[in-house]
Amino acid sequence: MIIDFNKNNDGLVPAIIQDANTRKVLMLGYMNEEAYYKTLDTKQVTFYSRSKNRLWTKGEESGNSLNLVDIKVDCDNDTLLILVNPDGPTCHKGTDTCWAESNEQTFGFLSQLEDVIKNRKDNSKSDKSYVALLFEKGINKIAQKVGEEAVEMVIEAKDSNSDLFLNESADLLFHYLILLQAKGYSLKDIVEVLKSRH
Repeated sequence: MIIDFNKNNDGLVPAIIQDANTRKVLMLGYMNEEAYYKTLDTKQVTFYSRSKNRLWTKGEESGNSLNLVDIKVDCDNDTLLILVNPDGPTCHKGTDTCWAESNEQTFGFLSQLEDVIKNRKDNSKSDKSYVALLFEKGINKIAQKVGEEAVEMVIEAKDSNSDLFLNESADLLFHYLILLQAKGYSLKDIVEVLKSRH
């Protein structure tokens, strides 16, 4: 890996710190060549502190270290992307990230959809949506709907109509998310099971 530590005439390159699992950006620091090699050697992310004017290993005071997973350099060889497994909050203010964001695993739009489903479940007495009505009918009806959608998806998988197959697949996933909520689980729980099998 070629890193241009001299591009900015200060011997430093920005180091973007990203959680290897959640893919959340945790912080930005700076590394000189010595900090880079110390990080590789110890597997603990070390920066060059511009305020302290010395090397600084994350967690040396707080105990909240950054365990190295991988380092990538950008197309101009002057910025690092460092994938880590954080041990505790990353920000010195005690938050998960330096942008005060939670470092929870999310699944983009699917997580938003899970939130909508959970909200409709929690408000099923006053909400008159399709999802709320399914929750009102109970687990047997929800499980039945998952089964129906699975059969419909399998039928469409055997044909060549992509639109019908994709729509039935979406229906199955949607109803599966409802079933997970009805059982008190989420996609995170399923991902943990899959990870344990990997």
